[in-house]
Amino acid sequence: MKYYPVDRNANKEINFWDDPFENFFRPLFYDEKFDAMKTDIKETDDKYVLEIELPGYSKEDITIDYENEYVTVSASKKQSKEEGKDDKKDYIRKERSVSLQRSYYVGDIDENLITAKLDQGLLYLSIPKALREKPQKKGIAID
Repeated sequence: MKYYPVDRNANKEINFWDDPFENFFRPLFYDEKFDAMKTDIKETDDKYVLEIELPGYSKEDITIDYENEYVTVSASKKQSKEEGKDDKKDYIRKERSVSLQRSYYVGDIDENLITAKLDQGLLYLSIPKALREKPQKKGIAID
């Protein structure tokens, strides 16, 4: 069986005929969480490469976990709370906190060799596939 990385949180089936109209009412029903962590997935013979958009996050803000054939990427950014009156704005208090999480099913992989690199807002995950011996040709005797 062949495994492909998929998003655990994507519970929607893809229908060719519905997709052209998917974004027609987007401004009315826009939800910011659907734009978070846009991901490009490449497959080679020996690994998967995930390119995940995380602009504004540093490597200290990002956590990557592997459990039960899922790779989970979490990003959390907490900015300090500012209190007091600002001369330019009429804010008494300002708070910002952003937390994102997305899981990818990767199947049977070699979790000890997963590597990650953050470069200019893109997180690159290299996920090696598990090495399997190629089946050898074997003759079957007829009774």
